[in-house]
Amino acid sequence: MRRKDDEKEKSIKEAVIKLILQQGFQGASISKIAKEAGVSPATVYIYYENKEVMLQAIYREYSEQIFDYIFSMLNKEMNGQQIIDILVRGYYTYIQENEEIFHFVDQFSNCPVLACQCSEKKGMNNLKILLEEMKEKRVIKNFKNDSLIAIIFYPIKSIASRQWIGEVEQVVLLEEMISIIQDVLLV
Repeated sequence: MRRKDDEKEKSIKEAVIKLILQQGFQGASISKIAKEAGVSPATVYIYYENKEVMLQAIYREYSEQIFDYIFSMLNKEMNGQQIIDILVRGYYTYIQENEEIFHFVDQFSNCPVLACQCSEKKGMNNLKILLEEMKEKRVIKNFKNDSLIAIIFYPIKSIASRQWIGEVEQVVLLEEMISIIQDVLLV
């Protein structure tokens, strides 16, 4: 059995993201992925059983990476205002710094056939636990977690994805949105 090589695996992941964003899920065949990654199709199968397993594994890894990035900036001593600020800024910064990965994760999560086969993510569970703790401590209002997640993250995705407006305008919108979210959610 052949050994796995981290560089080859990284090349395969990068090829998957590039092709999915360019050609969609149907257009990214194993042979195209292998060619883009500079490996043989047989090499792809060393890492992944099939295309569906590959897409799900890459999706899970990168969606967890988003949460890991955000949660790495939080600590127990922060107040509600600081937590919301970190969640929002962290998400915005992640999108800006990892645009292709973010769009892949976003596109995958909006494809029910693929996303529904992925188990609940650890990062999302941790976020829900954080929100529940904040509600119990009466730091944020007692809204349903899905509503809280939508209020915190969806507007930021919209701001970060607006490539037609300048960076300065995005920052102004981000600051305003942080204030709005804090006003809406904090007790």
